[in-house]
Amino acid sequence: MRGSAPRTVAEPYTAENPELPRPVRNERMAPKARKSKYAEAGVDVKKRGIEVFKGTVENLFPNAFCVVVRDPFSPDHGLVTHTDGAGSKPVQSYLNWRETGDTAWFRGLAQDVLAMNLDDIICVGAEPVNFVDYVALNPFKVPKVELLRELNSGFRECLQTLRDHGVRVIFSGGETADQPDQVRTLDVSGTINGRVELTSVLSGERIKPGNLIIGLRSGGKTKYETRENSGIMCNGLTLARLCLISREYQAKYPEISAEERGYYGKYGPNDYLDELGMTVGEALTSPTRLYAPVVAKIMEEYRPYVTGLIHNTGGGQTKCLRVGRNIHYVKDDLPDVDPIFMLIQRESGEEWRAMYENYNMGVGFEVVAEKEAAEDILSVPERFNLEAKIIGRCERSVGPNKVTIRSPLGKFRYP
Repeated sequence: MRGSAPRTVAEPYTAENPELPRPVRNERMAPKARKSKYAEAGVDVKKRGIEVFKGTVENLFPNAFCVVVRDPFSPDHGLVTHTDGAGSKPVQSYLNWRETGDTAWFRGLAQDVLAMNLDDIICVGAEPVNFVDYVALNPFKVPKVELLRELNSGFRECLQTLRDHGVRVIFSGGETADQPDQVRTLDVSGTINGRVELTSVLSGERIKPGNLIIGLRSGGKTKYETRENSGIMCNGLTLARLCLISREYQAKYPEISAEERGYYGKYGPNDYLDELGMTVGEALTSPTRLYAPVVAKIMEEYRPYVTGLIHNTGGGQTKCLRVGRNIHYVKDDLPDVDPIFMLIQRESGEEWRAMYENYNMGVGFEVVAEKEAAEDILSVPERFNLEAKIIGRCERSVGPNKVTIRSPLGKFRYP
């Protein structure tokens, strides 16, 4: 799947490369910050509008990561139902397939939708029960039978990996919809159901000042994975595709983007970049990591010390804002940013402040724990060859939750 000639890309600034321009440090948001490149691409990272459902949803724990409702057949248990998709990553998988003829590019989407749902419900301590998928496609553009065959293979592989590590999820089938008038290429999403004892819910209420934040890396390769991961997960793919992929591919395959919006990158999906260690197409379609095996083991051994779990999907490094109450999350020792995010920022011109809000920036999952157990908890991801470190701490916030990020790329406070 790799292209022929690698392209030369400038390396990011480091102390060893002083001749390169230093990144701009944004100590605080300007009074009138310009619209982010992600927003200009038509995506609202803050998901404005969903607040209208607040009064309709019967959420027992409003400061928890996911909605928990009471199980009507077992009042001491809660039900957790979550639905999510692979974002616009299927469009990149489609382009990779069109350029190579290899339908295997669709297989990783199964892991994307499973991980995006499963790794969310475990954040409240829920045990997964069953999962269903939903596939919408344009049958005039996408080979349906081949697509479904690849997705089936992907689901089988993921479910077996989870079983091998003590996480059982029942696959209950799904729905396939031919929608040539509504879908340009394809969309893949899923829904998962879980249960949790109400007395065991990670509600966010136990997060307190003095807790430490452990970050689990999104890139790299764990013992239960077969290939290197870029760390992209499923968020920010719209901006990533537009800024990296050349407009010639939009002209060749106009179905990959709306007419009023254009690709402006300089790469093809088969271009191999040394800084990525893979092709651009491989980096953009790296499947979202399944954190459940690692988190399940952490909870098995250290549950009394874990006060919060956060899956850094939409909202990136600010996802923690939704968990807990009156907490100031201070992240001042984040790991080096994965190369894919450096590349996206350089090619798009997106502000670093917005990058940390749009992308996980190298940390896909966070474990908030009591200080005395944090170092011991790090031994669990180490067994899985998953890079992890203490990235920050919790302080008291007067009023709503806040996040402060201090990094070599700048200091940022949210909201």
